[in-house]
Amino acid sequence: MTAEDAPPETVLVVCTANQCRSPIAAALLRRALEGRDVTVVDAGFGAAGFPATSPTIDAAALVDLDLSAHASTTLDADAVADADLILTMERAHVREIVVENGAAWPKTFTLKELARRGEEVGPRPPGEPLADWLAMVHDGRSRTDLLGSSPLDDVADPTTDRRVDHAGTTQELVELVETLSALAWPPADGPAVTR
Repeated sequence: MTAEDAPPETVLVVCTANQCRSPIAAALLRRALEGRDVTVVDAGFGAAGFPATSPTIDAAALVDLDLSAHASTTLDADAVADADLILTMERAHVREIVVENGAAWPKTFTLKELARRGEEVGPRPPGEPLADWLAMVHDGRSRTDLLGSSPLDDVADPTTDRRVDHAGTTQELVELVETLSALAWPPADGPAVTR
């Protein structure tokens, strides 16, 4: 199957309120995947219709993103079912999604976890379905690995954690999205990958 034959992919980015981390991560991913047949949507567990926080809008502007028109979306079962990949900001988000929809487990990762495990597996070869690459990345995962919270897997929330700020979180998301996009959607003219 060539890239032209592949069906469109949908990536769902999730955080708690969909007012800070997920809007930034989703906007970064949209920019990184511009021109690809990938739809990136974002949502949270909070109420719909709220803007991104002012510090989030300011931090996003530092990396040339305009989130002034963002409005939060409430995560629902249809969005989970329709997504080919679900990226969350914390282990707690993965747990909440998987408790509601156990079938989502193989395609639901924290952004940090997927970047880390993806580097271990290697880039997705040209023409390989996203689901096949995710199955390799998912292989060997244990739900118990996602108990509690951990800086290994969680992107700290600057709206609730005074140890981090919005600019620092944004820079962390820039680096994570850059890593992930190169792994899951490598350039078509990149080096051949063999396994």
